Amino acid sequence: MTSTLFSRWTRTLAVAVLTGTLLSGCGYNEFQTKDEATIAAWGEVVNQYQRRADLIPNLVNTVKGYASHERETLEAVTRARAAATSFQITPEVLNDPAAFNKFQQVQGELSGALSRLMAVSEKYPDLKADTQFRDLQSQLEGTENRITVARQRYIASVQDYNVTVRKFPTNLTAMMFGYETKPSFTVENEKAISTAPTVDFGK
Repeated sequence: MTSTLFSRWTRTLAVAVLTGTLLSGCGYNEFQTKDEATIAAWGEVVNQYQRRADLIPNLVNTVKGYASHERETLEAVTRARAAATSFQITPEVLNDPAAFNKFQQVQGELSGALSRLMAVSEKYPDLKADTQFRDLQSQLEGTENRITVARQRYIASVQDYNVTVRKFPTNLTAMMFGYETKPSFTVENEKAISTAPTVDFGK
């Protein structure tokens, strides 16, 4: 009885070891590592976009103090920020091209609205001289740079993951376990989003 039990345990252990070896050899563990890397990179993209969104209320209020009659531009920024912050950003977005495109769209619209706001501010010398405005300008500029870096890291991470999905023999593992390529920033949207708002106030 003990011998039979030991034999079964040995076979179970052997199957477990063999399965682990096969999964490791066919790239299963590699998928886990690279999938986690894309999630981490995406988290940093989201973090930097949130940082930008958090700056906007103070920016709008500062501009409003000097240019309250620029209502249309101020409201456009507020609406774009609301759309960007209300978008539900979950890890599932990384596997849903339609949702990912929507994310790009709302962030691109916010970038455009910010650019128009900065262009309007050029008409108000007192606003440009305001200490708080200049501080916000510096923070916004730094945040746009962080967004660019985070986006580039995410693009590189997704490219690495997608190559693993498509190359042989790991593509067989991808098909077996349902791993699919992840969406990345499109060329058109990348150009729009990566153009930081104009923050040169003629120093």
